[in-house]
Formats: sequence, structure tokens, C-alpha cells
Amino acid sequence: MADILLPTNTIVHPDKDRFLHEENPFEAMMARFDRAAELLDLEPGIYKVLRNPEKTIIVSIPVMMDSGEVEVFTGIRCIYNTSRGPAKGGIRFDKNVSLDEVKALAAWMTWKCAVVNIPFGGAKGGVICDPLQMSIGELERVTRRYTTGIIATLGPDSDVPAPDVNTNERVMAWLMDTYSMRVGHTVNAVTTGKPVAMGGSLGRREATGRGCMITTREALTHLGMSMKGATVVVQGFGNVGSIAAELMQDEGCKVVAISDRTGGWYSPKGIDVKHAIKYVEENKTLEGYNVGEPVSNEAILELECDVLVPAALENVITTKNASRIKAKVVCEGANGPTSAGADTILDEKGIFVIPDILANAGGVTVSYFEWVQNRGGYYWSEQVVNERLKEIMVNSFAEVLKLSRLHRVNMRTASYMLSISRVSMVHKLRGIYA
Repeated sequence: MADILLPTNTIVHPDKDRFLHEENPFEAMMARFDRAAELLDLEPGIYKVLRNPEKTIIVSIPVMMDSGEVEVFTGIRCIYNTSRGPAKGGIRFDKNVSLDEVKALAAWMTWKCAVVNIPFGGAKGGVICDPLQMSIGELERVTRRYTTGIIATLGPDSDVPAPDVNTNERVMAWLMDTYSMRVGHTVNAVTTGKPVAMGGSLGRREATGRGCMITTREALTHLGMSMKGATVVVQGFGNVGSIAAELMQDEGCKVVAISDRTGGWYSPKGIDVKHAIKYVEENKTLEGYNVGEPVSNEAILELECDVLVPAALENVITTKNASRIKAKVVCEGANGPTSAGADTILDEKGIFVIPDILANAGGVTVSYFEWVQNRGGYYWSEQVVNERLKEIMVNSFAEVLKLSRLHRVNMRTASYMLSISRVSMVHKLRGIYA
């Protein structure tokens, strides 16, 4: 990586007054983008290109429900940037999906793929629905109709979706089948996060949580701390949070609090994460777990700990509660859990933040491995997948840390600087087609 040169005596602190609408995810992303673009002295033309998504598709999804009534849902797919390769990004089913959220997540995917230097662009998609109130048949019909609605953009060389909030391997299997039926032959590289039997990669399910564990270990080493005995709090006990907690516990950490949408549990003596995962498998949620003391999803963020892993939703750490965060390290397992305004407060408190576009990039990295294996028709062992993931995550952390220390900026700003410089370089090399 060529060094990005700035005056080394420059200390950068974002201005809190710039963040007037901190709960809007797209504006929060753009606040970080603007700051990095300013530091990079980004060319005005490239700035304009990178500040706008390439394409946004909004489709109506009429579905026959089990009751016999027809409901019409809204689906969105945003292709933010494809200068470095096919668009890559998950599809979420949630009643709170919005255009601004999808655009922000598509931009984050662009920077995330660039920061770990994999040849993908960024995209994101979503369907506005409440999947918890829908049957398997209804979810399948929504998925297949949504896939048909955005099929013009899908393809191994153009747009490769993956699971996200409230979607999973089964949803990706439906998407792959729908696409394959339309083109007349099986195309398993059109999506990642598939069942292993359909070409999914070993290690993919654990990849995002594993990436969080690896970057946390690197951060603690940088700070002169050990994983052994480090106390960990995890908000969000879904796929990312539960696996991150389990892997950190395997490394010697003491997980003292966990939570999901029903609330959480705090035990200073430590929680057996494997037991908690088994409980959720049997009971669907942590409700009634009764290990330690009950704690709310708001209060869990403010517990005394070495490592805080917000792995649930966007904007859970804001200017309203950032001053009460007591963790030494925040590892962002979710996308956008910290608002732009809260960054300044965490900086002032000396909290080391591993930003989302680095911390949770393990998922898209192994998605890239899955796509490569699909295209080559040759599949790797889980050991090989994990070794290659570790190499990329450790190297990426080191590159961001080097930039952070060189220019005396926080890790988030350094991550944006690194990723934006990589994307802008490709735009300069490719030029503007006219």
C-alpha cells in the first residue's frame, strides 16, 4: 500500500456541530466520508462520483399470503459503486428498512470491501416486511418475487447478494434457484452465504464473528492488553454476536453480559456462551435465560468492561449515551452502531474503536472466498478458509493502524481514508466513459 501523506503534526477531531441528524444512517456515513475526503484532498469530480450511488431499484412485491389475501411489499436494491468489481451486499427483511438505510449500507459495503482490498464493489438490499409474522411459504414467495423484480442487476459478474438481518442460507437458496431458473442453468456464484451443499463456503457462517475476534485481539495487543481475562459485553446475540462471544471466550476472554431483542443478562462471574447459544437454539431468544441479573439493551452498553461488541442495530451509541460508555475497546460487529457525533465523545474518552467497515469485514471476505470457489469449481477446507481470513484481517488492521498513527486520526477516519483512496484510484485509472 502506498502511504497516504498528510502533515504528521495534524490532529483531526470531527466537529460535533456537524452532526445534526445523527440517526439518519446515510447522513452519518456521509459525515465520515466527507471528513476523509477532506483529509485526502479528493478531486472534486471523484468526490461527486463517490458521493452518489450508481443505481437504486425500488420494486413492488405482490404476494399471495396464506390467508388467501394479497399483500404488496416494497423491495429496494442499491448498487453504490462497482469500480473495483461486482456489487456485493446483503439483503435484509425488516419492517424498518428504508431507502436511506439501504443507501448507507451499500456505501459501507463499498468501503468495507476496499479496506480489506477484495475486488468487489458495494450494494445492499431490503424488503419492508415483518418476517417474524410470516410463514415459511410466505417468505419464499416474497424472496422469489423480489429476486424477479431485481433480476436485471443480479449476476456473478454484476451483483452478488448475501444474507443479512432476518435472512439466511435458505433465503439465499431460494434466490439462487429463482435466478438459475430464469437463465436456464445453475448459477451458484450469483449469491453467497448459501448452504454448503449448494456451493456455500465452509467457515462462512462464523466469518463475521471470527473477524470481530481477530480484530479485537489485534487491538488489545496494540494496547498492551491480553485476551486472557479480558471482560467482554455483547449487545446482539444473533449470528455475529453469539459467534464473536464464543470465539472470544475460547481465546480466554470472560463474557460478562449478552443480550438480544428481548433484553439481556449480566453476570460479573462470566456467562457460559456455549450454553447460552444452546438455550437460544432451543428457545429462539434469551428471554427467560435467568443467568445473572437482567439488563436492558440500553444499560448493557454502559457496563464496565474491557471490550464492548455492539452487534445488533445501527445508532445504539449516540451523543445521548456515548459519555457513559466505559469500555476500553469498542468492536463494531453491527453496521453503523455508532453515530458520527458519538465518535468525538468516544475519542475524548480515549476509547479505541474498531470501526464496522474493518471489524465486521470477515463476512464479506469469506463471501469473496465463496464466490472464488464457485467460479473455480474447487472448494477449500475450513482450515484454509480460516487461515486466509486471519491473514487478510490481521494485515488490514495493521494497514489501518499504521495510517491512524501516521496521521493522528482515529481508526474510523483511517479506515475511510484507506478505502476511499483505493476506490478513487481505480476511478482515476478507468476514467469517465462518455
